[in-house]
Amino acid sequence: MHELLATLETRRQFGWMVLRFALAGLIAAHGWTRLLIGGVVPFGDWLTEQGFPLGFAIAAGITFVEIVGTVLLAARRFVVPLTLVFSCIYAMGILLVHMQAGWFVVGHGRNGMEYSVLLIVCLLCVGFQELKPRSERLSARNGS
Repeated sequence: MHELLATLETRRQFGWMVLRFALAGLIAAHGWTRLLIGGVVPFGDWLTEQGFPLGFAIAAGITFVEIVGTVLLAARRFVVPLTLVFSCIYAMGILLVHMQAGWFVVGHGRNGMEYSVLLIVCLLCVGFQELKPRSERLSARNGS
């Protein structure tokens, strides 16, 4: 553990890893719970009622991404696209459900958007941190 905390860079990497794992665990809980309690069909029906075509397919896709994508996120694979996809999912949750309930999840309100906003901010920070400089992306694309 001493080596892990020895330098600023190792502490930084450890901190981002802890945040990435925490996000993966929290998001996986959404997908696994929905799957295990039989919530995919009701979620899909609700999406259809909201006017989305193929509500079940969207609900199944979100559940799949919340289960498989979190494993990839924890493994530090496809971090940037996954953080963007998760952020979009939770932004839509804010627009469709949480915004009308206000800010607070508990306490001064119920089912508000504060938790979703925190998830989005953390996801975007993790994704931004993993984004490679343009010069590295170009050289990787050119094979140099």
